[in-house]
Amino acid sequence: MTIEEIIVLLKAKSNPKHLAGMKRFGINDVHALGIPVPELRKLAKLIKRDHPLALALWKIKIHESRLLASMIADPSQFTEEQADNWVHDFDSWDVCDQVCGNLLDRTPFAMSKAFEYTTSEHEFVKRAGFVLMAEFAVHNKTATDDVFIPFFAVMEREAWDGRNFVRKAVNWSLRQIGKRNSNLKIHAIETAQRILAQKTKSARWIASNALIELSGKDTVINN
Repeated sequence: MTIEEIIVLLKAKSNPKHLAGMKRFGINDVHALGIPVPELRKLAKLIKRDHPLALALWKIKIHESRLLASMIADPSQFTEEQADNWVHDFDSWDVCDQVCGNLLDRTPFAMSKAFEYTTSEHEFVKRAGFVLMAEFAVHNKTATDDVFIPFFAVMEREAWDGRNFVRKAVNWSLRQIGKRNSNLKIHAIETAQRILAQKTKSARWIASNALIELSGKDTVINN
């Protein structure tokens, strides 16, 4: 399937009702067609892995072409330079999350990039660092606890950041890693307690929300 044929298919699947719904969920719809993700996944299954085609689709400034690119790109061929280029192109939280969950968390450099991206000043790049942590916790079933424990210090360090898409990603990574097993849950709860003690608005939200899910409490837990 050529890139031209794919673009024709994407435009044919454009859904004005879905496009309106995207905006309600805070998705940047400036270059969007309004295609539900399940429809894109069906198309991705037909195309299968095609890394050169994915790179070409990414260059087209259509929201859904970039989502589709993340679904057909090959993690084994994805380079660090390509990852950095894509991540710095992010202009919407859903593109960030799809790239991280479909592709980037399956690369051999996923964890080093997670640490690197959390130091960025750019909201969606920084979000990508924490989304990578959360997605890696979901998809990598064999990773040992020592892979995840260093992430807690990063969450604690960045809990001050009140930008919506950053604080939500910090919270997501904290909860997702804490749900892997009982040992990581203890570390996550202790981290949430320390974050709560920072007393910033963002830190209070991140910690309180996480504690509700991890322990059923929204206040500091005494050991």
